[in-house]
Amino acid sequence: MMAVLLLGTNYAQAQTTTTTEKKPWSKTAKGAVIGGLGGAAGGAVLGRVIGGKSGTAKGAIIGAVVGGGAGALIGRRMDKQAAELKKEMAGARVERVGEGIKITFDSGLLFAKNSAALTSTAQDNIAELAKTLIKYNDTNVIVEGHTDTSGSDAINDPLSQRRAQAVANYAQQQGVDASRFTVSGYGSKQPIADNSTEAGRIANRRVEVAIFANEKLKKAAEKGTI
Repeated sequence: MMAVLLLGTNYAQAQTTTTTEKKPWSKTAKGAVIGGLGGAAGGAVLGRVIGGKSGTAKGAIIGAVVGGGAGALIGRRMDKQAAELKKEMAGARVERVGEGIKITFDSGLLFAKNSAALTSTAQDNIAELAKTLIKYNDTNVIVEGHTDTSGSDAINDPLSQRRAQAVANYAQQQGVDASRFTVSGYGSKQPIADNSTEAGRIANRRVEVAIFANEKLKKAAEKGTI
């Protein structure tokens, strides 16, 4: 555990390192080292260190880490998926995290105010996401809805759930297996910005998607057959 915590400290320090360093760690290398120091348990710890209170999607990805040589193989596979998603989904923020991918959609892109009905732009983006999920069908998917603090929990909690479900439902309508999805709504409980400002409230109104290896892919990676 001490090794895992030390790695978390080193990771945090790496985020503020000046540009004089030769080259940052690749996501593939991070996956290999994190897993080697504790597998999923170590990943769960680092998920909290890296993501903080608002890092549910990021923590889920890192918590599912395999590590070692298998983690490196999964990392390379996720690199390919992330590159394709970045190319096809101009309206979303795509990040490589550990051995997975985190996608953030601003709610303003996906929905009208106080609505869980997808806009046409949202449908286009989710359709592209679905194509990649179908192509790489050996992953699990978490979809999370978030709101700002405008309104009460009685409004925000079910709204965030309906919005996350709308994203998952549309992806499933495009042919993605429903069994791959876990859907949650967190209302305003996981802000990533200051709710006292308009810019902060806009950032907090979002849907996050986490993509990470399922058991089939993990076993294939451990055998070196991917």
